[in-house]
Amino acid sequence: MSNYKTVFFTLGILQIILGIFMIIPIFIQFIYSEIDSSFFGASLVTIIFGTLFFLSNLDHNKRLTLQQAFLLTALSWLSIAVFGSLPFIFSNLSFTFTNAFFESMSGITTTGSTIISNLEQMPKSILLWRAILQWLGGIGIIIMAITLMPIMNVGGMQLFKISSNDSSEKILPKSKEIALRLIYIYSALTFCCAISYKFCGMGYFDSLTHSMTTIATGGFSNYNDSIAFFDSISIEITAMTFIVLGSLPFIAYIKFISGDKKILFKDSQIKTFFKIIASSIIVLSIYLIMSGSSEFSLRSIFFNIISILTGTGYVNAEFDTWGGFTLVLFLVLMFIGGCAGSTTCGVKIFRIQILYLFVTNQLKKIIYPKGIFVLKYDQNPIDDKFISSIISFIYLYLVIFFILTALLSLTGLDFVTSISGAATSISNVGPGLGTIIGPNGDFSTLPNAAKWILTIGMILGRLELFAILVLFLPSFWRN
Repeated sequence: MSNYKTVFFTLGILQIILGIFMIIPIFIQFIYSEIDSSFFGASLVTIIFGTLFFLSNLDHNKRLTLQQAFLLTALSWLSIAVFGSLPFIFSNLSFTFTNAFFESMSGITTTGSTIISNLEQMPKSILLWRAILQWLGGIGIIIMAITLMPIMNVGGMQLFKISSNDSSEKILPKSKEIALRLIYIYSALTFCCAISYKFCGMGYFDSLTHSMTTIATGGFSNYNDSIAFFDSISIEITAMTFIVLGSLPFIAYIKFISGDKKILFKDSQIKTFFKIIASSIIVLSIYLIMSGSSEFSLRSIFFNIISILTGTGYVNAEFDTWGGFTLVLFLVLMFIGGCAGSTTCGVKIFRIQILYLFVTNQLKKIIYPKGIFVLKYDQNPIDDKFISSIISFIYLYLVIFFILTALLSLTGLDFVTSISGAATSISNVGPGLGTIIGPNGDFSTLPNAAKWILTIGMILGRLELFAILVLFLPSFWRN
């Protein structure tokens, strides 16, 4: 195990940080007279374990190999989900381990699915902890997507290497500087979102928690009706604005601050992201008008399309009553997701773009057999190896989706719940479709087996599939 000291040293630091964040809800407990030992005990246990990992691996070599990068990625999310469930377990709310782990994993993966059916009656400290988990998961995936995943060559993420010289041995020191910049930007956006929510009429507590889950595109709310509870156009516009900001590649913000003022307008992913939003709004509007639906509302269409595409999962209407086409459209949007290097999940827009380029290129070769066509993405040539990684990722994504759907069906769930549950877990969206896990439903009544299946889908989707699955290959562990 001496070869993995860097991994366990880093895990120790992450657990200590998580334990420190558990102290924050204790202040809320004092403010709202909810004092119990849940967060104090959870914080103490987490910090003790983190300190043991930290101290026992002080002599690590400060380098991260490719194997260690994969192992660190998987263990980081798994360990944080386990220790993040402790406040739920230690509370007086009678959480089972299954429910506590489900809620914690849903939070840290910024999925937003919940097993809590009476949010308005939950202690403020628990509501804040859910928001903190999503906020930490948001910044965590951004840092990992920009620093670790490119050198891991996960599903085409190598396209986003910070420089061509990045390697697994060099990435750890450089990642510290990048991580600090990302944390500053992420925190600034969260602060601006909280101020905007407060200005639009939210209370201080709601502004704080909703700003965290908005920037993280997580979707946890303090109310069963989600954002619809406030029934405020200004709050919904604020939510949409900051959801979009959280869905853009954060490396673009760094480039913008560094002097590239046009990056937000010339980045290929960003332009396609807005095109998908606009075209989806137009198509759904035309469908609802032509079908004579009484549900037509541009306000609801704008909000729910942005929320579903980005995987946020906030809702302001019961969109599962909008007809069959709407459900199909929303399933497609769940799969697409937002931009790489953002807090969103899904297949990611850059992969959809490259798949489109590949298909059009194949058609050109059929029409012009002797022609030579070079694939380029953002003016960068793309080789066959890269294309293969993109296609294999999308193929595996669909295969796992169907497997999850089949497994959920075996637990006794109906077809709509099974297929939308699989989609919402692997795409980290939050609400599903149908009467059980739909926009105004929750996951509390699902069988425990279904909850564990969904939890597996969440971490697979959040960590880009390969980062988890590669660990089960014996050949990966051979030197």
